[in-house]
Amino acid sequence: MTTPHAHALAALGRYLRSHDYRFITVTPATHRRINRRPGNEHGTDLRAIFGWSRPFAESDAAPELLALMREAGILVSAGSLLRSTLRASTLGEMLVFHSAYPTSDDDAVFFGPDTYRFVGTMQRAFPWLGSGPVRAIDLCSGSGAGALAIASAFPHADVLATDINTRALALTMVNTQLAGLHNLTACRSDLFNDVEGDFDLVVSNPPYILDPSELPYRHGGGMRGAALSVRIVRESLARLRPGGCLMLYTGVAITGAVDDFLETIRPELDALCDHWKYDELDPDIFGGQLGEAGYEDVERIAAVWLHAIRR
Repeated sequence: MTTPHAHALAALGRYLRSHDYRFITVTPATHRRINRRPGNEHGTDLRAIFGWSRPFAESDAAPELLALMREAGILVSAGSLLRSTLRASTLGEMLVFHSAYPTSDDDAVFFGPDTYRFVGTMQRAFPWLGSGPVRAIDLCSGSGAGALAIASAFPHADVLATDINTRALALTMVNTQLAGLHNLTACRSDLFNDVEGDFDLVVSNPPYILDPSELPYRHGGGMRGAALSVRIVRESLARLRPGGCLMLYTGVAITGAVDDFLETIRPELDALCDHWKYDELDPDIFGGQLGEAGYEDVERIAAVWLHAIRR
């Protein structure tokens, strides 16, 4: 994203807020179902255009809005209609730009119910942090939602958002500007590979699906998608300062009574942490994934939360 595009997108965000725009992003399955209802084929208002990702007629959008979309480079043709390549979701009082539905591109920037669970659980854990971290990092940061929440709650903290997706990083900086934050920076890094130093707080909501197409925003690698989360735990424990916290939200494929992810990370958590807690936030998410290759013996995919404090 060029600097002029970023400035125009930030101006578009301010335009949406000035028009009291709010939208909570749902699962792709719900999104698809709602858009298939009669009368929802086209968009005629801001929520339809920037939330439901519906095509719209040029006559249904204000000239000022169209000009900002063109300047930001997010306006494309959809037959005889137009369409936005980005969505905008509300996260508390913040506005967050991310990819339009459906998210099928290699560099798609995902935002959805997982994001709300991740940020909400993290915010409820903030009292554990006392006065807050001096230095924090959000790994696999995507739209930057986790980093934004930390930077907003702890304005004295130096917050870093990292991802391998440069499009995500560009959107993170626009979202940071919209939030009026000055303590958040973004950089391209494969987890900690291009980041120096240690941290008081590490958070992550990484990809955790076993995706045959290996889309970066979905694919979590081996162990039915858990390999990336295992790597995050191990590398985070090595970079945490004494007393520092790891907060990880991820999805785990459960086979029978066995949680392979938990059993893999348990020895290192026991060896390196004074305290750690592991909870299932939702026992059954992405049920449709169970019909895909690699999940033949999986009974469910659980949303889990790990909070570990480094010794």
